[in-house]
Amino acid sequence: MKESTHPASVWSVKGFAPFLGIAFLNAFNDVGLKVLLVDAVQKALPAGPELIRYQSFLQALVLLPFVAFFSPSGYLSDKWAKDSVIRWSAFAGIPLAMAMLLFFHMGWWHGVVATLFVICIQATFYSPSKYGFVKEMVGSRLIASANSAVQGVTIVAILLASLLYSAVFEKLYVPGTLDLDQIIHQIRWAGWAILAGFVVEWILSLRIPRIGKTDSVMRFDFKRYATGRYLASNVADAWNNVVVRQSIIGLSVFFAVNQVLIANLGSYMKETSGEENTLVINAILAAAAIGIAVGAIYAAKLSKDFIETGLVPTGAAGISALLFALPHMTNPVMLGMLFFGFGFFGGMFLIPLSALIQFHTRENTAGHILASNNLAQNLCMLLFLAVPVYLAQIGVPQRVVFIGLGFITLAGSIWAIVLLPQSMLRMIVKGLFSSRYSMHVVGLDNIPAERGVLFLGNHISFLDWAFLQMACPRPVRFVMHRSYYEKWYLKWILDRLGIIPISSGGAASALGEVKKALEAGHAVALFPEGHITRNGHLSSFRSGFEKSLAGTGAVVVPFYLQGLWGSIYSFASGGYRETIRSLDSRRVTVAFGTPLPDSVDAVRVKKSVQELSIDAWESHISQMRPLASTWLRTAKRVGSGPSVLGHDGQNLSGTRLLGAVLAFSKKIEEICPSEARVGILLPPSAAGVIANLACLVRGRTVVNLNYTQPGETLAACAQRAGLKTVLTSRQFETKLSAKGFDIAALSQAANLVRMEDVKESIAPFSFARQILRAKLLPAWWLDLVSVKKVTLSDTAAILFSSGSEGIPKGVELSHFNMVGNMRQTSAVLNPNEDDIILSTLPLFHAFGLTITTLMPLIEGIPLVTQPDPTDARAVGRLCAQHRVSILCGTSTFLRMYTQSKSVHSLMFQTLRMVVAGAERLRPEVRSAFKEKFGIDVFEGYGTTETTPVASVNIPDVLLDDWSSVQVGNKPGTVGLPLPGSQFRIVDPESLQELSIGEEGLVLVGGSQIMKGYLDDAERTTESVVVLDGKRWYKSGDKGKIDTDGFLQIVDRYSRFAKVGGEMVGLGAVEAALAQSGALAPCEFLATSVPDPGKGERIALLYVVPPEASTLTPDDIKDKIRQSGLPALQQPSAVFQVGELPRLGSGKADYNKAKQIARERAEASG
Repeated sequence: MKESTHPASVWSVKGFAPFLGIAFLNAFNDVGLKVLLVDAVQKALPAGPELIRYQSFLQALVLLPFVAFFSPSGYLSDKWAKDSVIRWSAFAGIPLAMAMLLFFHMGWWHGVVATLFVICIQATFYSPSKYGFVKEMVGSRLIASANSAVQGVTIVAILLASLLYSAVFEKLYVPGTLDLDQIIHQIRWAGWAILAGFVVEWILSLRIPRIGKTDSVMRFDFKRYATGRYLASNVADAWNNVVVRQSIIGLSVFFAVNQVLIANLGSYMKETSGEENTLVINAILAAAAIGIAVGAIYAAKLSKDFIETGLVPTGAAGISALLFALPHMTNPVMLGMLFFGFGFFGGMFLIPLSALIQFHTRENTAGHILASNNLAQNLCMLLFLAVPVYLAQIGVPQRVVFIGLGFITLAGSIWAIVLLPQSMLRMIVKGLFSSRYSMHVVGLDNIPAERGVLFLGNHISFLDWAFLQMACPRPVRFVMHRSYYEKWYLKWILDRLGIIPISSGGAASALGEVKKALEAGHAVALFPEGHITRNGHLSSFRSGFEKSLAGTGAVVVPFYLQGLWGSIYSFASGGYRETIRSLDSRRVTVAFGTPLPDSVDAVRVKKSVQELSIDAWESHISQMRPLASTWLRTAKRVGSGPSVLGHDGQNLSGTRLLGAVLAFSKKIEEICPSEARVGILLPPSAAGVIANLACLVRGRTVVNLNYTQPGETLAACAQRAGLKTVLTSRQFETKLSAKGFDIAALSQAANLVRMEDVKESIAPFSFARQILRAKLLPAWWLDLVSVKKVTLSDTAAILFSSGSEGIPKGVELSHFNMVGNMRQTSAVLNPNEDDIILSTLPLFHAFGLTITTLMPLIEGIPLVTQPDPTDARAVGRLCAQHRVSILCGTSTFLRMYTQSKSVHSLMFQTLRMVVAGAERLRPEVRSAFKEKFGIDVFEGYGTTETTPVASVNIPDVLLDDWSSVQVGNKPGTVGLPLPGSQFRIVDPESLQELSIGEEGLVLVGGSQIMKGYLDDAERTTESVVVLDGKRWYKSGDKGKIDTDGFLQIVDRYSRFAKVGGEMVGLGAVEAALAQSGALAPCEFLATSVPDPGKGERIALLYVVPPEASTLTPDDIKDKIRQSGLPALQQPSAVFQVGELPRLGSGKADYNKAKQIARERAEASG
């Protein structure tokens, strides 16, 4: 499981907590002082124009410095490190607060007012650096969350300051006092609290990170400032960016309306209800502050990891509606509720607009753009404050003023919808689908705030465009097929959204329109596959976009969408949809990759998208549950339906299997209460399924042992895994003994517990009770009380490698590895509702445990168990009896089925997919299987270290135009990497990536890469490397990738013979002989033996079938010479054997083969 290099949330960002403290105290101190002065005016003056004028004057006094010192404050923030500006500004507040305290004690009203003005000048220089510092500290991905937190604490500070300082004012104020100087003297003790706040604020400023830089080149030109040219230049930077301009206008209007409400509320209540208590008035304003905080939290929840601009028109509409209602209310409680609603919609409105300004601001212009924002807001507030003063002077009722504000915000909401149709549409889409879908965005920092951007990525559903637009903070123009664009009920809105229609006959003009849009700096998205995927895989990327992109100066941002395959808006099968539908909720991940230049080609883009899928899938898998918890919910969903169909007729429904597992799991706890790992020595069977699940339910790591290994090796593996207990079966032990397998050494290394004995120790009543619990109790309750809690990073299974090239290695696979690989594999298998899988591969094999046993159990696909994959007759019978549709096996086992006369073609007639893995699929096996059964065999690839599946071929699919095909199968390759996986072909020494078509070492990347080798950190480090922040497994295989991404395995790097100083690939020798057909119908395997003259020579072990029994070794040598192989590759020694040496998994045993060849070579002299 890859560890993220990004902080999980703003709370894990170093220095963010002290920064929030600064934001809190900055607002608390400033608002506290202003509240004291406003309350003094409220007490000293009667209701009417004079009171409105005084209160508006105080509001204007706060705003004027932001206008007058706009340019210097922006310059200061861009010139100097923002953290330094924050520290010095905080320090400057201390002497100002001391002066203010002196004037309070002197009872000098004008002195305190003048101090307020100077403190606001300090805040003017403070503000751009404070808000610009947010992006520097948390990055673009967490902007919305950070802004929400900053807005939240600011609102809380305003709320507390309003209430606390009003309460203090009412406590210290002597009723009846009308002289402002006297009132100031009466409340002097409140000044000490303000001073203390400034001191603490400065102390916190010393704890924020020092991450900024000083621009040594930038200079302040006073003449330009005095003549207004600085002002014009700074404003131009903000004004020329459309998104920044619109956001500033929206924020300015909101704060201006807010200022009018603040300035008029006291007079309005005094006039309409006779309310003079400043605490009541400030409590109503505090309700608005609480509303803003709640609205900001709600906006952050909707905007986690991205910027939800759909909140802008929604928030504006809500504000407008409440302003229209305001003139009809006078009751303080009702007004408090209304102001809370006003604040709530205001919080929704503020968060995305603030985040958009920060996102679209370059680092070196952030200061003066944020200062421009302050300037615009304060000019707008001053203008709005002047109008009510004038209207009050001429006798216009305040109710009319509020109605006018309602019309202004109504116009603003309409304006927002017109300017941001994408935002409104995405909000509608979100409202429709939020109950089933949540969204997570990865790589938001990779989207440029400016310049042309072409988004290119995968296409998995009809909703892709909506989620891509929701994830992107920039308006995106989509390229859409003309057949959808020209529907009359869609065309009008699609035109508003800037859709670019395309068709096969008009592609050139559409791509020309894309080029113009990119040159104009727009963001455009298209799906280069040209169709929605029909099989869950990435299809070939068409290259038409290359012409639109070339020479534009735009960048390509690759993207990958994960989470919509399996929805009703995709082409996934009904069975897979049912599996996905059973999840509590669906998380859609949108991952954006590193920008690529305008010279990039389709092959490079597809490769980037495929690698990006790793991030998207890891994000998706990280939200899944561990194996036992996931399976338990599936078992509840399956209920009385079939789950395990035994070879011996013992069938288990989902409910009965769940009950059995719960019963056995309690016994596991009694048998080995303190053991973290439990060994299992069982074949694919109901007992094997129950043993594995019962151990997982109790939080144990399962260690399925390879019973085909020599007894000493088996015991050594058990000791290496630290096993004290091994679950097995008396019946299975008997069968192993009959086949010559020795487990005596294992019985000395660990305590063997027979499943029959465990079953007998469980009372019938206990079985019935657990089945009843399984049937009646909800899944969440069973999970809570019966499943021991583990994390996704915990080890779920230890599997020992095949040992085909040496001593078996213990491979640790985590829950993250296994649930992820199952979900990846299921996505491309695309199971139908009536699919049934044959589980015949051994449980000690990664393919057998993960894919043919646990995957169907977790995905809700019935499985049929068959303990012995070499029993061709039984395999055929079970496939026919249970109408098996998916069969997985090795090339060796599939050859057995083609050669066995006991397997009639009709037995396999229900199979829709046959997958070969674990060893190379020989062409003759593929052909023979197709000839006998009429079924294609699809080759896959993987290793124990990759959990195991890394890639697989799947059937081709005909597209809607009835003439195009989505290619899923290329014989001779091992297929495309699974979704969320990727291959790299690298130089085996330098690990430098090689070009398409070059042969090199195969690296596998993805969520399925093992935790590591058991107690062997050194070997783990050698085998798993980190490149570009991702973990890659060095497979040891030699391969190459074609332009479509299909992988062809050429050989094993460890399978070479050094003949006369030349390295000859033994796999290449086998492949060449197979392709020539010279040795048909013989089976053969190449190895090497020592040679005194050349160092080594190639030897061939071969098996002669009955129909070719007359072949002699000389005939074989003649056929090799006639095969056309280069002399260096021709085996010089041939040895006939009764059967090729194989491991229990069916893979060739190369060590044994070499041993046989050497013995035969020595014996022959």
